[in-house]
Amino acid sequence: MVLRRPQPRQAGYLHIVGPEHPDLEHIGFGLLSLADRESWTNTFSGFESVLVILGGRCDIEADGRNWESIGDRADVFDGKPTAVYCPPGCTCHITGRGGVMIAVCSAKADSGPDPTLISPDQIGLRLVGTDNFERRIHDIVSLDNLPARSLIVGETYNLPGMWSSYPPHKHDTHNPPQESHLEEVYYFRLRPPQGFGFQRVYGPGFDQAYAVEDGDVVTIAKGYHPVAAAPGYELYYLWILAGEQRIMHMCEDPHHSWVLSRT
Repeated sequence: MVLRRPQPRQAGYLHIVGPEHPDLEHIGFGLLSLADRESWTNTFSGFESVLVILGGRCDIEADGRNWESIGDRADVFDGKPTAVYCPPGCTCHITGRGGVMIAVCSAKADSGPDPTLISPDQIGLRLVGTDNFERRIHDIVSLDNLPARSLIVGETYNLPGMWSSYPPHKHDTHNPPQESHLEEVYYFRLRPPQGFGFQRVYGPGFDQAYAVEDGDVVTIAKGYHPVAAAPGYELYYLWILAGEQRIMHMCEDPHHSWVLSRT
């Protein structure tokens, strides 16, 4: 596990983590911030990407497909997102409409479906867990809604004092159907923004825990990885999963899986 505290938000694209980092082989992640009428153009060579609009509106053109003034929320706490999938080799041009922030979620790939708009009404909503580990999940790019080559992308919301990724689970060993090998990146936001949460990542021979703050990024190469929100603060994280095979089997920590008998 590596905790990264990116520099303050800036105009244009900020690369945060990628396969050049020791924790990651597949995933790349960065943030794009554009003011009104500012533009950014990029070709996703060797990567498929999901552009998740965190807040604001924009125009996106991807290999001749055009979507104008898309984005239905002011920030990540304001409902479901809008996203655009771009396959490897796709050239994408984005223009801000009154200001926009976009998460650029990428994974190594050699093929993928055509550029695709994923509107809020196409994004699944799940309520998972119970008691103090109930959370809300948005499935942005899932195994069911888009045949991406590698990426699985979604959002999790913890109400104040609540836990998620709980019971603790991991996906660091290729042993289907019990478990699949997928690395992961979390991008955190807090409301109010001065808040914090906790991220623990542990397994045989290692145990790490960090206080995570608004804008932090955590890379997860292995281990169980539960999250908790501090009282008084709503916690959000965008999660990006990718691996050699796009299958998702999670292995729960057998010491703690008994809590599910309460559901």
